[in-house]
Amino acid sequence: MGKLYEALDDQLIDFIATQKMFFVGSAPMSGDGHVNISPKGKDCFRVLDSQTVAYLDMTGSGAETIAHVKENQRLVFMFCAFEGRPLTLRLHGQGEVLERSHKDFGQLISLFPELPGVRSIIRMKITRIADSCGWVVPEYEFKGMRDYYDKYAANKSDADMRASQLKGNMQSIDGLSALSEPSF
Repeated sequence: MGKLYEALDDQLIDFIATQKMFFVGSAPMSGDGHVNISPKGKDCFRVLDSQTVAYLDMTGSGAETIAHVKENQRLVFMFCAFEGRPLTLRLHGQGEVLERSHKDFGQLISLFPELPGVRSIIRMKITRIADSCGWVVPEYEFKGMRDYYDKYAANKSDADMRASQLKGNMQSIDGLSALSEPSF
């Protein structure tokens, strides 16, 4: 049976910190729009306090999360234990997109490692914290982070990264507004 929590406690924060991967879920208001679920890796997630979390959003093939959060703020993060004791943790809440021009961006970016291609920080005020057993989640052995994105970003100049954002990150696949302006 799942459990609800009022706030993130030390045990949940430790669980989040040990996960090598998490998932971000969002959806547009329109029933005709596409629901989005994105896997995330690297060291890009931070617990800011017991009710607030954030992650680094990097240049990618789409900008669905940015567009959905800007439209309706609805967001969920899911963490699954692929090693050790089975557990699934979901953090639901109200998200906010902090592009480079946002007043809090400079302060928050300092909490993360320097990663290539950062286009925004997604910050979320948690409204619901729930776990579930995770008994049917497969057990995997972590081999390491893939380096494809690092190699991709290393071969891009700021102008190339900006062009990539202009091409694929300014609106969602449903035509919703995403990035306000390229971050490079």
